[in-house]
Amino acid sequence: MDQAADSGGRRRARGGGAARRAERTAIRIECAPTIQRNIPNFEILTEEALEIIEANAETVLEEIGVAFTDNPEALARWRTAGADVQGERVHIPRGLARKLCTKAPTTITQHARNPARSVEIGGNSLVLAPVYGPPFVRDIDGGRRYATLADFEKFVKLGYMSKWLHHSGGTVCEPTDIPVNKRHLDMLLAHMTLSDKPFMGSVTEPSRAQDSVDMCKVLFGSDFVDQNTVMTSLININSPLTFDGVMMGALEVYAAANQACIVSPFIVGGAMSPVSVTGTLTQVLAEALAGIAYAQLVRPGAPVVFGAFVASIDMNSGAPTFGTPEASKILYGAGQLARRLNLPFRSGGSLCGSKLPDAQAAYETANTLNAALLGGVNFMLHACGWLEGGLVSSFEKFVLDADQLGALHALAAGVDITENGQAMDALREVGPGGHFLGCAHTQANFKEAFWRSEVLDYKPFETWADEGGRDSHTLAAARVKTLLDAYQAPPIDPGIQEGLEAFVAQRKAAMPDAFV
Repeated sequence: MDQAADSGGRRRARGGGAARRAERTAIRIECAPTIQRNIPNFEILTEEALEIIEANAETVLEEIGVAFTDNPEALARWRTAGADVQGERVHIPRGLARKLCTKAPTTITQHARNPARSVEIGGNSLVLAPVYGPPFVRDIDGGRRYATLADFEKFVKLGYMSKWLHHSGGTVCEPTDIPVNKRHLDMLLAHMTLSDKPFMGSVTEPSRAQDSVDMCKVLFGSDFVDQNTVMTSLININSPLTFDGVMMGALEVYAAANQACIVSPFIVGGAMSPVSVTGTLTQVLAEALAGIAYAQLVRPGAPVVFGAFVASIDMNSGAPTFGTPEASKILYGAGQLARRLNLPFRSGGSLCGSKLPDAQAAYETANTLNAALLGGVNFMLHACGWLEGGLVSSFEKFVLDADQLGALHALAAGVDITENGQAMDALREVGPGGHFLGCAHTQANFKEAFWRSEVLDYKPFETWADEGGRDSHTLAAARVKTLLDAYQAPPIDPGIQEGLEAFVAQRKAAMPDAFV
């Protein structure tokens, strides 16, 4: 009798364990709240260093100047504002750009079509968005290949299914099977219908930026778009010190429409900026000041984000390198400079130079993710999926990185010093020589006490071997399949979807295909 009861008890225990494992592995469509830092920012620059960089940046703007190419309207705006315009070179008097930057808001609320997914960019918040821009994709089955619209749509679905991502992003990969002049329409339609998280608009030509604004008016309503920010966009500066007409044309569209622009120098140190950290930070600040100030000339109060994307260079091959100490120092310093301007800050990501989601990718990615968290980044683009210096979006790395973003959430939460966090009841209950596995405090807290990976393997060796000895690449491929198989599109008003599809069809019919 006792033996039977014991056997039944063991069966019930095993059943309970299976139920708990099923609960842990069940797919739930969740989106974690925007990270709110309860830890201090890491500030690498002294007050003296900050003042030197700020003074040198003003000297660059005044003496060297910045080029606004192929944009007579920009030159006219600067001339009216008091700059010395010589040809396409704009010399900005000391203090003018900084004064204009004070008109920009200190925080930005980007509204999502699902209000629960709206995000605040600035202050102590950190918004996580996926990789942006690669023309190639890679997965475990197909290898490296040019991206298609089907690939793009899969990434949008993965982003929607990823709990720790707050943002759907923009050009998660470049769908090369769609004409260049029309693919922005398909990408926006995917973001708007396959996800209900915030997204980014097109910047590859001013008319495409206008299409982005017009599609948002279909999605959100014209009045809402006129009064609120519903898009971010990435405006890269052609470093060093050049603002081309295409990117500035897109900025002009978005700024005029009160939509947010991430004004971001794009720098490979040693090639597009000096090799020194201080020299690069001087250039980053000068370029950001000029770009943000110009947005305010277009529309005072236009929402902007101070961006900094900096990689170092391999002096033997000329290839960009990532996860390096120098890049982290620049990120930390740029964050301090952005905070002194009271502006939101963009940088960081899952950056790496590796060709595969391997150990090199993991090391370099960990370095950049942690630097971004500690450096006070408010908007992290490329937070998951980046491979090969930004040439490749990887499906497996996407889910590996997205999983690790949960660790950033846990670290940013800081240390719990409430009565529950102090755990004095557990210490009293267990006393000397006991263990805490069965105590009341552990039972009450174990589900949420530790961050858990949903991809990595922590099983005993024997179990791992019996299951095929799968490495992280293989585990990630299985996770991709699981998420895509479980995907369910968020609901959308049928009339709005029809309106979006009609807009896309009309715009495509209005122009011939162009592949350059």
